Amino acid sequence: MTQARHHGGDRAPLRLFGNRTAGALEAVRRRTAGPLAAVLPLLPVLVVAVVVLIDVAARAGVPWLPLLAAGPALAAATNGPRGVVCVGLLAVAMGTALSVWHAVPPREPAAVVSALLAVTAASCLASALRGRRERVLAAVRSVAEAAQQALLQPVPETVGPFQVAVRYSAAAAEARIGGDLYALVPTPYGIRLIVGDVRGKGLPAVGTAALVLGVFREAAYDEPDLLAVVGRIERSLARNLGPDDFVTAVVVGHAPSGDLEIVNCGHAPPLLISACGEVGTVEPAHPAPPLGLRALSGQAPSLQRLPLTVGDQLLLYTDGVIEARDHAREFYPLTDGVARHACADPARTLTALHDELLAHVGGRLHDDAALLLLRKQTEDEPVPLPSDLGSAARSSVSGARADAVT
Repeated sequence: MTQARHHGGDRAPLRLFGNRTAGALEAVRRRTAGPLAAVLPLLPVLVVAVVVLIDVAARAGVPWLPLLAAGPALAAATNGPRGVVCVGLLAVAMGTALSVWHAVPPREPAAVVSALLAVTAASCLASALRGRRERVLAAVRSVAEAAQQALLQPVPETVGPFQVAVRYSAAAAEARIGGDLYALVPTPYGIRLIVGDVRGKGLPAVGTAALVLGVFREAAYDEPDLLAVVGRIERSLARNLGPDDFVTAVVVGHAPSGDLEIVNCGHAPPLLISACGEVGTVEPAHPAPPLGLRALSGQAPSLQRLPLTVGDQLLLYTDGVIEARDHAREFYPLTDGVARHACADPARTLTALHDELLAHVGGRLHDDAALLLLRKQTEDEPVPLPSDLGSAARSSVSGARADAVT
């Protein structure tokens, strides 16, 4: 890790300056988006006014009047049907007034007015169709948001001895949902979480993510062994996925001993952030293939234990973060970014990382990206269980603790 930082040391200041510049430009763009949206509906009226002023100043006569059609044509993209009709009537009135002022024969202004009315009618229809498509898109977005909330359920800020924060961005910004997945559930066997990445994009990837999350949430409550949870997911994917489909994932569990149990199935290694700020990767001792490919490789995943003390943090992420490129085709340096922004507040850390990531790529990700940060804030405490687990689940926790003490 030290060698990697030294190798990129010459470019680090320039890259950091570029990221800050891109972030500043993105902030300016967001601040100007609101006023610009308010001015756009008035732009067609401004176009009509400019044409009228040019015609009056140049005394050009009828040849300039057809340019008034630009007003209702532009209104189709910025206004509703009523706005288009108003701009069209304004253009007709101005065209008629200018024709009278220029004292041209009635036949010529009649042709201009007819053309303006035809353009207004066509623009009104285009505006109505645009509004309908926008309503359909809004409905699709609402469905996508509901699906995302059902699949990627909110993660509590504090669970047991841990603080937790999540940031997720879908590459398809219009859909607001993608193939990256994450989940954190308190179970009778401790806190368990998963971060994964489905091969591919679009609806097939979303369906696979839903399958993985459903099996994980069910198996996490049923299986006392974390490897058994991974095995349940593997068997389900083997039955439902195609031969070329797979899911990379890291499954983490909080063992009764206080250590973290990690099972890495072909996923990017997590980053361990010590209480003193040092950042290192948690490489798997025995690399395993992604979920869904075990039958082809014959390799089974292994369980890795990671001691975690108070103040230590574990960052899980997807390849959309580390494979994000800037305009110079350089990857986002996640390790350096974590070293710069790591603090005692996981939400603040991920917000800074996410903003820097967007600045690195110029404001638009080309792949789904998920970040989940786990920070141990206190010594090990009893894991709070959901109310629907009932007394049976609580008794199983007590039994598990008694076995651990024995």
